[in-house]
Amino acid sequence: MTDTDDLRALADAHGIQVEYWNVDGRAITLSDDTLRALLGALDVVADSPEDVRTSLASVAADRDRALPRTIVSTEGSTWQFPSGLTDVVVQLEDGGTLDLVDQLPADLPLGWHTLRARTADGVDVTAHVIAAPRRLPAPPRGWGWQIQLYGLRSDDSWGIGDAADLRTLAVRSAVDYGADAVLVNPFHSPTPVLPLQNSPYYPSSRRWYDPLLIAVADLPEYTAATPEVRGSVDALGRAARAMNQNDGVDRDAVWAAKRAALDMLFPFVRRDAFAAHRKACGDELERYATYCALAELHGPNWQEWPENLRSPEAPATLRARRELSASVEFFAWTQFLCSEQLSTVQRDAVDAGMRIGVIHDLAVGVDPAGADGWALQGVLALRASAGAPPDTYNQLGQDWGLPPWHPRRIAEAGYAPLRDMLRAVLANGGGIRIDHVMGLFRLWWVPRGMSSPHGGYVRYDAQAMVAAVTLEAHRAGAIVVGEDLGTVEPSVREAMDSRGWLGSEVMWFTHDRNYFTEPGGYRRAAVASVSTHDLPTAAGMLTGAHIDLRARLGLFAQGEDEVRAHWRAELDGLLAALVREGVVEAGADVASRIAGIHEFLARVASTLVLVSPYDIVGDLRQPNLPGTIDEYPNWRLPVASATGTGGADRPISLGELLEDPRVRHVASTLAPRASALPLP
Repeated sequence: MTDTDDLRALADAHGIQVEYWNVDGRAITLSDDTLRALLGALDVVADSPEDVRTSLASVAADRDRALPRTIVSTEGSTWQFPSGLTDVVVQLEDGGTLDLVDQLPADLPLGWHTLRARTADGVDVTAHVIAAPRRLPAPPRGWGWQIQLYGLRSDDSWGIGDAADLRTLAVRSAVDYGADAVLVNPFHSPTPVLPLQNSPYYPSSRRWYDPLLIAVADLPEYTAATPEVRGSVDALGRAARAMNQNDGVDRDAVWAAKRAALDMLFPFVRRDAFAAHRKACGDELERYATYCALAELHGPNWQEWPENLRSPEAPATLRARRELSASVEFFAWTQFLCSEQLSTVQRDAVDAGMRIGVIHDLAVGVDPAGADGWALQGVLALRASAGAPPDTYNQLGQDWGLPPWHPRRIAEAGYAPLRDMLRAVLANGGGIRIDHVMGLFRLWWVPRGMSSPHGGYVRYDAQAMVAAVTLEAHRAGAIVVGEDLGTVEPSVREAMDSRGWLGSEVMWFTHDRNYFTEPGGYRRAAVASVSTHDLPTAAGMLTGAHIDLRARLGLFAQGEDEVRAHWRAELDGLLAALVREGVVEAGADVASRIAGIHEFLARVASTLVLVSPYDIVGDLRQPNLPGTIDEYPNWRLPVASATGTGGADRPISLGELLEDPRVRHVASTLAPRASALPLP
């Protein structure tokens, strides 16, 4: 073999896809420089031919392991042990044990177990075992909302949508309109140090909640406070509620107000309930709270902290945890409040008639400088970031700045970090949406110091990742929705279908050469919607407002005329589909077309249909404009009602939204979907 052959063999052994097919159907082979950079991000030494040969020898030794690091056991199936093993015992997660001979049984209890055995040479070996159900129960057929909660403000909001607003939306929608679900933007925690991160998809932690969700006046601590303290909190609330009139969400101002109020209420904490929650969450909550306390002192980027504080287990860190105990306790308390209020939302939504309730969105990754980057640095590949290769819409590719899971390290950990994160996200909801679900199978890695076109795909043990999600969703009684838009390998959808997950169908994408798919052609095992947070709203698509905006900001890589021609062809195809289906008449105005789009959506074969307030009320502005940071108010736009001509009018309150005739019309159109018909 040549040196290049050795390098490619080493890369392949570590899950790097040496060759892939690009969006144009061309085979792209990764360069030697890219392969070395990706191997470096995987902590594999490959700087010279000698290094490569040494690392290949290590791969061979690893392949000779008596047991894989993690074994996936699927309900109803057996798993045969390699020959030569003796004294095989499965330590069950509940503390029990099973003595086995030659295989894992088909009736192995579901859960996270450990297999212990001895080889013929007398060496003790272990493997993690994920025992997962074969598939999840069929979700109910129905409809619901997909919302950006921060932009849905009620008259009582402190400048941002909160847990109380989510409860109002869920309960009212269930009782008045027969809705079954509310898909929310990620509720992941930012680093609570100003300035706050606006994007919910670039969180500090995916395991812990955003304290901006807290509805201060609903807290038992507020009720228990003295009249003087309540008066001071009320004054903060009046000032914060004035922000509801602003055409934008100011997270820094909201947090300043809520932080001040929470500081006043902290002395009235319910000690017993809080202590029980803190004990149940264990050391992981203490780590998060310690990070927050240290971030207030040293800044939000742990990689710039004093050297002796950069590890959660370092003696200096443990000493700082004790010295900052009051601050640590405060930040742990905010998580108790978030969890308690979101648990109430889910309970009340189900009690009101929702068969699913809140579907929480799981972001692809985390800010490497944040709480999870600090706490999970042992299982994250901090020398790379996730992204996407060049495609039609992003000709330079994408670099999201999010460190991916390290495949080998997370396998060595038995996927416990993934389990703990999933368990936390699912704790207070009826479902989970996995953004870029393809990342459970393979993910585009961009090595540090390189650009996205010079990245490559790195594969994961998809069987283990999918089993982990399925097991935790089963235990939570939740549905799983995979965002499978874009370039998707057939194996991804096959795995999702086999496990009972739902995929994603977006109207803007369901066409072939501008011939839009009829309602019956939508995938049944899917969640259907008009758009996504990264795409034009209904009014934006119908009027071309998104084209005007991108032209104004200079975001076109190709000529504007070509982009407009492409949009007009798509629009013509969309309108033809609406007329063909009989939901609008030719020449209808924008408002009628928006109503027709939702009537079309109500007829699709997909199990669940989700609608957005931005679409229904004719808002021209999409929540996020990819390719921008400060040029556009990403993740800060409240839902705005629109005039009859399609122009953005003013922010609309949650109360107004729920009484809006357009919402009533769409809800009445969607209500007949509610039936318990299972998937075939």
